[in-house]
This record gives sequence, structure tokens and C-alpha cells, in this order.
Amino acid sequence: MATFYIKHITKYTYSKDVIDGATLIRLHPINDEFQKVNSHFLTITNNTFVETFTDFYNNRVGTFMITEPHSELVIESDVEVITFDRIFPDDSVDTPSQWLALKKLKQDINFIDFLQHRPFSGSQDVLKLIEYKNLKSKSPYKAVLELCEYIYQNFKYHKGITNVDSSIEEVWKLKAGVCQDFTVLLLQMVRMLGIPARYVSGYICPNDAITRGEGATHAWIEAYIPFYGWLGIDPTNNAIANENHVRLAIGRNYNDCSPVKGVFKGKVEAELHVKVHVSTSKNMVNSTTQTDNFIPLETDNSFQQNLERIQQQQMQQ
Repeated sequence: MATFYIKHITKYTYSKDVIDGATLIRLHPINDEFQKVNSHFLTITNNTFVETFTDFYNNRVGTFMITEPHSELVIESDVEVITFDRIFPDDSVDTPSQWLALKKLKQDINFIDFLQHRPFSGSQDVLKLIEYKNLKSKSPYKAVLELCEYIYQNFKYHKGITNVDSSIEEVWKLKAGVCQDFTVLLLQMVRMLGIPARYVSGYICPNDAITRGEGATHAWIEAYIPFYGWLGIDPTNNAIANENHVRLAIGRNYNDCSPVKGVFKGKVEAELHVKVHVSTSKNMVNSTTQTDNFIPLETDNSFQQNLERIQQQQMQQ
């Protein structure tokens, strides 16, 4: 069990006033048997009221509007969350029965979204890898861990080599990227194996070991293990997600989990700054801090500013 204090600040500044801003946020941490939210406070420009609803994937989503002219938008999320250790799968059920159970899920409406994958330039290589490692003869649990290790061993963690427009084909060719790239790739590989997998956005918090992406927004997958349930797998760190992983949202892909997205009216130049502080102390002593990210926004469309695309840039940290 661990307690973390997280401050996530997102600040947009505009060269002149904009109006009619409508924003959707997924900054409410998941609250379940593995993660208890003790407190969560949102502070938004002009003390704006946030309405919330639960989306199709059971994420708590906030929406708000600022109709009056404004030259900046600041969203501050302050969270105190307790995470709990998970019991790993015991993998005692015989392997054929596990694969048979997965086969039956292909027509289950609760899993169809998490089994869909699309062909890409590396698909044949992935299929050859699955055959070479004889993954179908191993339990789904062991097979997923082997795919995770493959990415960790064969892809370099390299900030800046990819961007928000990089495709899975580019990542496969470069053999390098960051957490979002590795998560998208592992999602594809696990689904090709016939195992449901879903995208997870959240934070990875400080621990005694050095972890990639620590103290920042992070991404990993959850794979469905028969007779167990959903298990978090972090390809960036070649690890099973544990009490140091704090979940914000789950979905089919990044689009279902993006922390902030929205629109506004106004032809302006805009900038984005983001800070994430993570600490085991309430006063943020010895906190791990993501570097203040400065990102110029593209504003060709004077009505719609795709903030989701910019939020993806944050995941490149």
C-alpha cells in the first residue's frame, strides 16, 4: 500500500482573448478496489464549474465551458490517492482451457472493442515472432510478459525521436520511442495474439528503483488474463503495473483516455505549459517533477483547436 500526492497543472496561454471555450477532461483518478481516491480538487480559470459523467468505459469525465473572453486557461488537479498491492495471476489453470476461455470472448460485447487491431507494416513480423516464440503453447499470462519483454529489449527509450503524428509503422521501423509508442505497439501485438488489451493513462510514481517516465503522465496496457481479470503491463519499464502506477482512464486507445481536449473560438497564437508533481509527502517534499513543457499550438483553424493532439505531446516525456 502506498499514498501519493499528485499535482497536475495544465496552462494554455493565448496571444489575445478567445471565447466560447468548451473542454473535456479525464483527470479524475479511477476509484476501485486497487486504488482509493482520498481527495481530489480541481481548480480552473474563473472558478469554472465542472459537470461530470461516466463514459462507456466507466471513466469519470469532466466538462466545462468558459464563454467569456479569456487569454489563458489553467487547469490544476490536486489528488491524494492510496494504491494497493495486487496479487499476480497464479497461472494454475491448464493452458488449453485458458486459450479456450479467450476464444469465447470474441463475441462478448464487453471485450470486442479490446480485441480489434489493424494490419500495419510490421504485422507479418509480429506473426512470425508469435510463431517463433511459440506463444500459443504458453499461457496467456506468460505470452503477454514475453511480448512486453520483447519491446523492452528491442526498442530504445528515446525522447524526441517520435512525435504525436508518428504512426505505429514508424515506431516499428525506428525501434525507438516513449511510453505512448510502446503502449500502442504492445496493444497491437497482444490483440493479434487474441488477448483483449486496453489502453491506460495515468502517472507512474516514485519508488526506490529508477523507472522511466517517473513523476509524469504515463501510459501502459491492461491485458485480460483468463480466470484472473485485467492485469496492468508496462512495456516502458518491462514490469507489471503495481502500487506505483496511478490510473486516470482506460479505453481502446489514447483517444479514449486523453487528459484534456476541447475547442475555442479565436484566431490566436497559443502556448501550452504542463507540470506534474508527484510525492509521498503532502507538502510535496522530495517530489518528482516533470519538466515544465512549453509547446506552441497550431492555430490554423480559428474555431477548433485540437487540444487532444497537444496532450499527446505530453506523453512524449
